[in-house]
This record gives sequence, C-alpha cells and structure tokens, in this order.
Amino acid sequence: MSSAASGQRGFGTGIAADAALLIVDMVNPFDFDGADELRGPALRAARSILKLRDRFDRAGAPVVYVNDNFMHWQGEFRDLIASCLAEDAPGAAIARLLQPGPTHYYVLKPKHSGFHDTALEILLRKLGVRRLAITGIATDSCIVATAQDAHMREFALWIPSDCTAAETPARKRRALDLMVDSYRASTRPATRRR
Repeated sequence: MSSAASGQRGFGTGIAADAALLIVDMVNPFDFDGADELRGPALRAARSILKLRDRFDRAGAPVVYVNDNFMHWQGEFRDLIASCLAEDAPGAAIARLLQPGPTHYYVLKPKHSGFHDTALEILLRKLGVRRLAITGIATDSCIVATAQDAHMREFALWIPSDCTAAETPARKRRALDLMVDSYRASTRPATRRR
C-alpha cells in the first residue's frame, strides 16, 4: 500500500472509531499581515470543513478546535469565539459557519503546532485516537507544524486539500506536497467536486 493510501485509511466513506478531526486556527480575527489574502481561501475551506465536521459528528467521532489564543492570554476560547463573531470582525463569516457545538473539544496553543506546549496529545490518547484529519489555516504554517508533530507521534494523517488554505495557491501546494512526501499524509479532498 502506498504511503498516501495508508494515511487515509479510516477516512473513506465512513469515519473510523479511532479518528478525530482537528480544526486549526479557523476561529480567527484575521488581523495579521497576509490576512486579506488568506480570508477568501479560508472561507472556501471553511465550507468544506463544515461538511467534514458534520460527517465526524454523525459518526460520533471527536472534533477538536486547535486555536491560537488571540486574546493575549487573558481570555478563554469562548471569549475568542465571541470576539470573532462580532458583526464588524473580519473573520465573522468563518466563525459563524464553524462555530463549535456543545460536543466539540478545544485546545488553545501558544505557537504554530497544535501539540507544542498543549494538552492535545493527552486528549487524543484519552479518546483513543490514532488517525487525524487536520484542517484549517495556514496550510504552509500551522498545518505543516501540527502535521509534523502528529507524524512524530505516529498518528496516521489526512490533510484534505479542500479543507486548508494559504495566502497563495503555490504556498498551499508546496506544503501539501511536503506533507505527502515527508509525513505520509493523504491530501485527498474531503468533498467531491461536481
């Protein structure tokens, strides 16, 4: 079996019992350098992430929001959601679309990787997770960093190409190719194109 195929086992038409969905940095104020270029692709990715999240929810599989704490360490995840949902917030459309539900988990991260100095690995082990679908932004930054750390921890990886975004298509493509080649990830899209 090819390395890409081994990475997508458990992510076919059904969701395996040992799979979890990570949604990285999609609850976001979009107030950083490059945000204007990223917001449009991120909204398109959010629509695909929502469909994938619905599949995980129907399967009873864990969904974990892995997010930077843009509240300068003085707020909780719910404070971040509230600020991003504000009418004039640049990321409001994405936050509304992907607002977490009551059964979803969250982990706040201090740096690029969802694993660096967070409880993510402990949470995933307690949930019996061995396969990760990693989605969100930016493909060439926080997604790559999280995927590398997940690969080092021997999680099987699926990074659906339609569920991530970067500032440019070239940056996204390079990052996806790296994750296929170096982390044995599948990048098969989550949604069928008509």
